[in-house]
Amino acid sequence: MALQISSTLPAQKLHLFQAKRASFKRQHSTLKPTSTITLSLNYSSSSSSSSTEQAKKHLANLEKLLQKQVPEPINQTVSQPVHRISNNGSLENNWGKNLLERLNSVRVWPEMKAAEEMSPRHLNRLQRLLSKTEEYSPRNHLGPRWREYHGSNDWKGLLDPLDENLRREVVRYGEFVQASYHAFHSNPAMSAAKPPLPQQVALPDRSYRVTKSLYATSSVGLPKWVDDVAPDLGWMTQRSSWIGYVAVCEDRKEIQRLGRRDIVIALRGTSTCLEWAENMRAQLVETPGEHDPTEIQPKVECGFLSLYKTAGANVPSLSQSVVQEVRRLMELYSGEALSITVTGHSLGAALALLVGDELSTCAPHVPPVAVFSFGGPRVGNKGFANQINSKNVKVLRIVNSQDVITRVPGIPLVEQLNDNMPLAYAHVGTELRVDTKMSPYLKPNADVACCHDLEAYLHLVDGFIASNCPFRANAKRSLVRLLNEQGSNVKRLYTSKAQALSLSFERKGLAASGCLPSPS
Repeated sequence: MALQISSTLPAQKLHLFQAKRASFKRQHSTLKPTSTITLSLNYSSSSSSSSTEQAKKHLANLEKLLQKQVPEPINQTVSQPVHRISNNGSLENNWGKNLLERLNSVRVWPEMKAAEEMSPRHLNRLQRLLSKTEEYSPRNHLGPRWREYHGSNDWKGLLDPLDENLRREVVRYGEFVQASYHAFHSNPAMSAAKPPLPQQVALPDRSYRVTKSLYATSSVGLPKWVDDVAPDLGWMTQRSSWIGYVAVCEDRKEIQRLGRRDIVIALRGTSTCLEWAENMRAQLVETPGEHDPTEIQPKVECGFLSLYKTAGANVPSLSQSVVQEVRRLMELYSGEALSITVTGHSLGAALALLVGDELSTCAPHVPPVAVFSFGGPRVGNKGFANQINSKNVKVLRIVNSQDVITRVPGIPLVEQLNDNMPLAYAHVGTELRVDTKMSPYLKPNADVACCHDLEAYLHLVDGFIASNCPFRANAKRSLVRLLNEQGSNVKRLYTSKAQALSLSFERKGLAASGCLPSPS
């Protein structure tokens, strides 16, 4: 009898018939003895060729079906038939696997259409970044090269591609600024009647010790009726506020690793209403001191200079405090190799330039001075930039291309037309440019707050390799703080995966890395 294949027979069963062709014979149906089973085989020399042709034709049709491209569904959920594996049907498993591969599941399920970084290999990386607590890029021995990493050669050959040791140093100094944010927001209020007590600062690096609290005072005040209308503003309207600290490295092993004893001045960004008011005073004013009349007169923003030079009722000015403390430390550690590193974010980055400018000439034989600024605005004109360079103050500006704060104040190209114009601002130093759009975790259209956030800056620096390279796959920085503070700007696919992973951590009794929020 000729080979007949019923339309109800699954195509994947064909191999069973080919494997048992000798056992099939014409049989009577047990339910209807007068009829025979439709699916039966009785090989004869006359019908073997026709049965082979039909089988080949059916297999060819099946191959076309499997190779056919599946169009992307539009707002529809694609459901695939589930084939259960029988106890004696081990070959069905391989067939099902090949079928899923042939159907191109990435095109069927939109959530699998994501990026290559969401493959299982990268999901393991996401889990690692969420579960870790404290892990950094390797702290290599800087030794004789410390001056190079401190900017003696303006970081030439270290920025693009970014040197591994420099990346770690930049992130480390950024964490000093984060500590100033956390310390301020843990206790922002100040008494106007008596001098403040020293602020408690939880340093990220235990090899350093805080030696001095720093305060900034606004020269302007809010009208008295503001307190009557909004009495709950409290510390937001106070004229003097804690803004940072001075710390010095005291651990012998860390001093040996760094190649010198490091003095750090860390300054936070804008937090109070009066600090915002000072930021708006964008007119340029001349800096104190004598200047060469043949050169462009150095000028800086009025509001920044006001916060730097104004003394409070019970606290000295920021300028006076930092100069006195650095002089004391220089005398205390005379004879040792020293360095002065000033770091800040936003308003703190602007004040860091004024601090570096003054410290460079505050005493004879001042140690090398370097400024690491994150998301800093323009501070002064071209004359001020020339003055910074002439004093050999090294400035590394970490800039996010999507951060608008780094493009204010001033009017573009004005300084190239006339250096004496009121808004002829110019940037200072060497630039390390990162971009929010290079991060695989952040949305390319992240909002202004995210693009200016300090934690986002450190995340971008930690993943930066070079301007023409993608985000590095072996980034070390935990994503927990970024998810907590910028969850709305993290890609939805990652937030959903992170929530699922966080739940799994809780069920297993594991705690995700606890991080203080980033008030920046």
